[in-house]
Amino acid sequence: MPDALPLPTPFTPRTAPAAIEDLRARLRATNWPDAPEDAGWSLGTDIAYLRELVAYWADGFDWSAQEAALARLPHFRVRLGGLGIHYVHARAVAPTGPVLPLVLNHGWPDSFWRYSKVVPLLTDPGAHGADPADAFDVVVPDMPGYGYSDRPTGPPLNSIAVAGLWAELMEVLGYERFGTAGGDVGSHVSRYLALDHPERVVAVHRMDGGLPAFTGDPAELTPEERAWFQDVGVWGGSEGAYAAMHRTKPQTAAVGLTDSPAGLAAWIVEKLRSWSDCDGDVERSFTKDEILTNVTLYWFTRTIGSSMRMYHANGAIDPAQLARRVEVPSGFSLFRGDIVRPPRAWLERMTNLVHLTEPARGGHFAPFEEPELYAQELRAFFRPYRTVGAGTAG
Repeated sequence: MPDALPLPTPFTPRTAPAAIEDLRARLRATNWPDAPEDAGWSLGTDIAYLRELVAYWADGFDWSAQEAALARLPHFRVRLGGLGIHYVHARAVAPTGPVLPLVLNHGWPDSFWRYSKVVPLLTDPGAHGADPADAFDVVVPDMPGYGYSDRPTGPPLNSIAVAGLWAELMEVLGYERFGTAGGDVGSHVSRYLALDHPERVVAVHRMDGGLPAFTGDPAELTPEERAWFQDVGVWGGSEGAYAAMHRTKPQTAAVGLTDSPAGLAAWIVEKLRSWSDCDGDVERSFTKDEILTNVTLYWFTRTIGSSMRMYHANGAIDPAQLARRVEVPSGFSLFRGDIVRPPRAWLERMTNLVHLTEPARGGHFAPFEEPELYAQELRAFFRPYRTVGAGTAG
């Protein structure tokens, strides 16, 4: 007889009051660095803004209320690959047609938080002014070492291994075929789901095409592709220091970021500002409560180090894997404020491109920044694949 599938169990996030008080005490005791006058964000996080954010975190932010709001989503945990995996599993509400299961893959520096606004829009479109026939069963897992999933005690998992876990998770949930979508690291996980499980993935939607990995003759590239390669190199030189640290020495940074909540906030909020469509004002895309909910999830789960280690694992992936072409029908939404916006020629080279849009609003965290627009993008792309991918879940 085949081995029995693991049994999911309901999960409710809950932080002890003593842990919250310890966080507040650490915030009040922050040992602040100096900063040049008028440096602003030019050298990294604006210390004046961070002082304001930390003061609110210590004495105004209500983590218990934010945690309770997150807990209204249906949370579960299940044992996969020797790890406890946390995921949100929200079923379609009052669908009027075939229900497509959809795996949403987050990136860094976030978790299931990235999709917390968009889940209701996808499961119950009729309640939000959209067609009830576009309802999805939505699954949002936390990658190992992120959010409420276990931190691997051995070597960190790369995106290929995580994609394999999610294929197993969908089997546990009773879905034979499904769609998948993601951005940032989640774009890579979605890609490997499509590459390694094409018989199960009906279509894949991504917010970026990943950094260029080309093993052919450079003369084959179009002028637009060559220009994009150059732009990516320039971006890496000015903005990629964090990734170099994550890939090479993540444990060095993890010590300070796990010990200092102010340091953790500095590391994350600078990326929320730089990568969102906020025109330099981070609170145009995120309220203080939203910023701090994401940061506080990292603090209480102690996952900043384990999340960074995934970069080390991904940096060791065989380049031949990066050059594989996705044959599963692929769609892209290249939001205006995102950081990696490849040309059509590259997407056609690397994927079976069937859908490409360039929304005028939104950035790297579009599911959180512009949830209604992101939901519209997913509904439109996956609509032709509903009959093919309609599944049943136990």
